[in-house]
Amino acid sequence: MSAPIAPPAPVLEVSSLAVARGGARVLHEVDLRIQPGELVALLGANGSGKSTLLRAVVGVLPIEAGTARLFGQSVNRSRAHDRLGYVPQDSIEGGSIPATARETVAGGLLGSRSWFPRTRDPRVLQALADVGLEDLAGRPVTRMSGGQRRRVMIARALVRDPEFLVLDEPFSGVDLPTQRLIAELFRELSARGTTILVVLHGTGPLAGDIGRVVVLDRGRVVHDGAETDRPHLDPGHDHLEDAAPLDECLGQEIHPA
Repeated sequence: MSAPIAPPAPVLEVSSLAVARGGARVLHEVDLRIQPGELVALLGANGSGKSTLLRAVVGVLPIEAGTARLFGQSVNRSRAHDRLGYVPQDSIEGGSIPATARETVAGGLLGSRSWFPRTRDPRVLQALADVGLEDLAGRPVTRMSGGQRRRVMIARALVRDPEFLVLDEPFSGVDLPTQRLIAELFRELSARGTTILVVLHGTGPLAGDIGRVVVLDRGRVVHDGAETDRPHLDPGHDHLEDAAPLDECLGQEIHPA
């Protein structure tokens, strides 16, 4: 009789995670496990710890207590990050980077067997095509709309064909057609087996596609399951999280020394 087949290892496994920002603890005893191929939405009011959680699990923020593992490895192991694509909140909207869309996306290849952006790499144009911007490859990102810039940063995260895509509010501040385009891209990626963890204010364009909802409230997981069962929380409590600084938005933050 053959031995039973072991279940696949989690893409992300977080146990008793605690993170502090500015001397104040933002996350408390967070447990989270995401399996390969899942599309998981992370919801919660402003200041609930959503962005902090994402930044901790991709290795941007130090962990005060507990553990976080990507593909079975500590989040501080660079080999795990080679399989990860990360789009921070407000990633490029506030910047004045004198770079074209092609150059910005090519920057996502830094640290992947090369220290220099390879703008002619076919993966760069393919990533731009995936987000519908191949015709704007030569346009400076400073001359793009907010929605176009957001799509450039998603392409930057996709350029290495990541197994795990982590996004912080990709629909924020973009028009409805762009939201629909991004949602369709996520559906295609999910159908191809990409694991996705996405921070949202509401499930919106992905309402029919999200398999699981995790809700944070004041740094603690208060729901992990179906969207229909999630609690409705007061969105107005104090915002304790800071937006990602610009150097995090350029991809270097997920390659710690």
